[in-house]
Amino acid sequence: MNEARKAALSKVPEVTLGFWIIKVLATTLGETGGDAVTMSMNLGYAVGTMIFSVIFVLAVTAQVRESRFNPYLYWLTIVATTTVGTTFADFADRSLGIGYAGGSSLLLALLVSSLAVWRWAEGSVSVETVTTPRVEAFYWTTILFSQTLGTALGDWMADTNGLGFGGGALVFGAAILMTAALYYFTSISRVALFWGAFILTRPLGATVGDLLDKPHALGGLALSRYYASAVLVVAILALIVVFPQRAGTHPSTQTTS
Repeated sequence: MNEARKAALSKVPEVTLGFWIIKVLATTLGETGGDAVTMSMNLGYAVGTMIFSVIFVLAVTAQVRESRFNPYLYWLTIVATTTVGTTFADFADRSLGIGYAGGSSLLLALLVSSLAVWRWAEGSVSVETVTTPRVEAFYWTTILFSQTLGTALGDWMADTNGLGFGGGALVFGAAILMTAALYYFTSISRVALFWGAFILTRPLGATVGDLLDKPHALGGLALSRYYASAVLVVAILALIVVFPQRAGTHPSTQTTS
């Protein structure tokens, strides 16, 4: 299948700088939006997880049934994975008492398993192969696990290691910059680097979101979760318009994994 044909079938956006900026904002929105429902509305993690799970299933179903790339639907689905990932990780870590280490280990195992099954079934986990409903199912399952893992990692780094939300954000931001350097200056698999960066943007967004909305006593700025979420929604919509949003392939067309 030639590149033009794959781009025509693809329902994921071309991976550009704009993609990563919107991804970070979407993950931050997942944190503030998830906390708004579970904490500000006092619905709890279990109810919040059920609500966002329904939204996630509806969004993924619409995304898979869509015949062509729709940037608004795509990013809505990404946000749905971040919100359900936020509430589920908090439910597992806190309500079930698994703890950050246990929750992160479990989610890492699920993520690795998802990638392994995808690789075994399709021969590649590259984004450029996301052109059929079956591969889309692997894609969104993997993203869901990566978003949930990112939430647990962000909370673990901020709460357990004494870094606070600002320090955690700096650590994950630095890790993303290192991944970018590996992309530009080494020949490491672009597919592996993509998924590494994709996973790291979630704890970055989680710690930034917590920094914005957590109370001063916990090291946050105590901003309104509703206000912060609304601002992030507007910013994402504006960036979708400003940055070119077109179906495309992963920038690793010359590399397989």
